[in-house]
Formats: sequence, C-alpha cells, structure tokens
Amino acid sequence: MNRLPIALSLAGLLAGCTVGPNYSGPPVAAPRAAASPTFVRASDAPVLDQPPVARWWEALGDPTLSAIEARALAANPDLAAAQARIRQARADLRQQKANLLPNGSATALYAHARFPGLNLEQSGDNGQGGNGASNIDLYNVGFDATWEVDLFGGQHRAVEAARATAQKAEADLADAQVSLTAEVAQAYVNVRDRQTRIALNQRSIAMQAQMLTLTEQRYQRGTASRLDVERLRNQLESTHADVTPLSAELEAYLDELATLTGDEPGALDTTLAGAHALPLPPARVAIGDPAALLQRRPDIRAAERTLAADTARIGQAQAARFPKLSFMGIVGIGGTGASDLTKLDDFTALIAPQLSWNFLDFGRNAAKVHQAEAVRDEAQAKYRSAVLAALRDAEDSLSRFRYRRITVAALARGKAAADEAATLSRQRYAAGTTTLIDLLDTERRQINAEQDLSVAEAGLTGDFVAIQKALGLGWNAAG
Repeated sequence: MNRLPIALSLAGLLAGCTVGPNYSGPPVAAPRAAASPTFVRASDAPVLDQPPVARWWEALGDPTLSAIEARALAANPDLAAAQARIRQARADLRQQKANLLPNGSATALYAHARFPGLNLEQSGDNGQGGNGASNIDLYNVGFDATWEVDLFGGQHRAVEAARATAQKAEADLADAQVSLTAEVAQAYVNVRDRQTRIALNQRSIAMQAQMLTLTEQRYQRGTASRLDVERLRNQLESTHADVTPLSAELEAYLDELATLTGDEPGALDTTLAGAHALPLPPARVAIGDPAALLQRRPDIRAAERTLAADTARIGQAQAARFPKLSFMGIVGIGGTGASDLTKLDDFTALIAPQLSWNFLDFGRNAAKVHQAEAVRDEAQAKYRSAVLAALRDAEDSLSRFRYRRITVAALARGKAAADEAATLSRQRYAAGTTTLIDLLDTERRQINAEQDLSVAEAGLTGDFVAIQKALGLGWNAAG
C-alpha cells in the first residue's frame, strides 16, 4: 500500500505534459484594415467614427418597428434553436471537465443459491434442504472507482475544444440576432414602401381616370383625337396593373414579419394596416473603425472560436498515440450473513494500475493527427475568408449608402420642382390660362416624382439596415 502514493505522485507529474500546439490567437487576416482608423469607402459618406449600438433600429424613430423587433427577439424560433445549441455545448463542456475526474460507483448485492447434493454448513439445518440440497446466502456492499490519468493532456485538450465550441455557439446566437433584426427591419421597410406606393398609385389612378373622362368628352366634341383617348386608357390600365404585384408583395412581407416574430401569417395585418410614413435613417451614422469591426462581428468570432477548437483537437489526436495509464480500485465488505455487512475491519480491497499503449496501429493515430491538422488549416482559411467577407460587406454597404444619399437628394430636388410646377399650374388654371387636362397632367407628374423619391428613400433605409448588419454590432449571447 505504500507504493500507491508514489504511483499517484508519478502520475500527477506525467499529467503535466500536454502535447499538441497551443492556440495563440487567430492569424492576421487583414493587416491594412486592422491598422486603418477608417473604412476605405467611408470618405464623403455621412458617417461618424463612433461605435454603433446594438439596438440600432431605435435610430429610425419608429415605435412600431421597435415593438416588432422586441417581439422577434423574444419569440423567434431560430433564436430559440441557437439558444438550445448553446445549452448543448455547455453541457458537453461540463461532461469533458468531468472526464478529468475519477469515475466511481457503488454496488449492493444479495444472492440466494441452492446447490443440489452439496453439504455446506449453515446455521439451522447445516445448509441442507429437504432433498439433500444445500442453500447459501451472499451479502456484499462495495465501491469501485476508475481513473484514467491524463498523461499527455488529451483530455485537457478536449476540455479546451469544448470550451471554444461553447463560445462559438454563443457567437452564433449573436450572429442570429444580428441577422434577425436586420431581416425584421428590411421587411418592415418593404411593408411601408409597398403601402406608400399603393397609395400613390391609387391617387394616380384617380387622376388618370379623370383625365381619360375629360379626353373622351373632348373627343366627342371633336377637339381630341382617338389616339389621345387610347393613349390615356392604356396608361390607366398600366397603372392598374402596377398595383396588383405591389399588393401581393405587401402581403408576402406582412407574412414574413409575422413569421420572424414567431407568429402565424396574418398576425400583424391589423397592427400594420394603413399607410405609414417610411422610417428614414439619421443624418449621420455611427460605424466605428475596421479594427473594432473585426472584433465585434459575431460570424468572425464564431470562425475564430472554431479555429481554436480545431487547434485543440490536434493535441487530443496526438495524445492518443502515447501510452495510457489508468487506475482501478475496489473496496467491499460482506459474507454469507447479513451481520457480515457490519464488520468494517473485514473488507476486501484491490487497486490495479494499468498501462496500455497501442503502438502497433499501422499509422491509424498518425492519420488522425494529420486529419486534425488539415481540419485546423481549413478553419484557418475559413477564418481569413470570414474576415475578408466582413470587410467587403461593410465597405460595399457604405458605398451603396453614400451613393443612394446622392440619388435621394437628386430625386428630392426633382420632386420639389414637380411640386412647384403643380402649384404654378393650379394658379394658371384658377386664372383660366390653362386647361384642366394640363393641370391633371402636371399633378400626375408630381405623383410620379413622389413615387420615385419614395422608392429611393426605401432603398436608402434598406442600405442603412445593411450597414448595421455588416457592422455586426455588440450582442451579448444569453443562455
């Protein structure tokens, strides 16, 4: 028994050896971006170098949108699935930590046996049954434990990989939150855009119908041609046709919003009924810098944690190539009578250290190590790809936002000119110097200018949403 402490001490010293590469962080995938104080496409864009906030949609100033975002974050089934994956990964981490400790179990046994033709001395009838048979009772209570010493750190690497995998699951949840809030905002913008365009089309239809009626009256009086009538009728039918796909798209976006909030299609129809002003982005947008983006985007964090886990699994594979040391211990008390269970000084004990080494595996473990290294190399390449894709996403979003601002400004000037022309035409019509058809035509062009501006403004808000999604934001995963 004096050799046991020596063996355990030796095992503890050997367990301090951990094979495999130590993870020292991800490689530098974009050195110029990491050192740059600003994004390449941020020049001349209405942006601020301040870091953005997670609840970015509040900058749009639309309480209805904010309420729908809150519903989506609370009830979206994809987020619930991501949260479940976090719990799975954390449970696996606890299991891997537990594997470092001994595994023990307790047993209690009672057995009654009858042996024909045997003469075993027992209390009472000397253990003999009525037909020359013998009976025997056995009582035993025992405890056994096994422990595999982590000689070369394979189990520690497994814990390291499980921890990184759990952190990846948290980053995946944050990425799902970012994507969800962007999808909700874009669908909401699409709903308001379609509602506005349908309302403008209805106004245009009413005006074109009035122009057609007046032209038909002029044709009957011989002051207009049949070509004028047919041209206006064709224009009216074309405007009618434009409303149909817009109505179908509106219903599709309403159903998308309901699904994103974890509800059934049609659940938000009443809430979002009627035209509503399109939410517009603030005058200047906070974006931060590229280095902060690389640390903040959840998909980059997830790729980095995958790289860390795959690096740890190399050591786990390498440890399988070396000898394994395990201990088994058994302690038990008992006998042929129940009173034997109280004899604590009369016990059976066994301790059995075992050293095993599968050295003749014909390269199987070496192949597993090479496979783990290849998986790590793939994760490293995917990390670099994720970084470059994130930077491109951010730069492209900033570029589109900047040029869309220019387009919106030009269309706003065009609408102002159309408004001025409509005002002058009304004044001339009131003075009797122009016809009603000319006035209606001017107002029709005014509506068209308003439609063009509305479409561009919806695109601008969509580009703002795309910027927020590209920036990744600073979500904290909740378990």
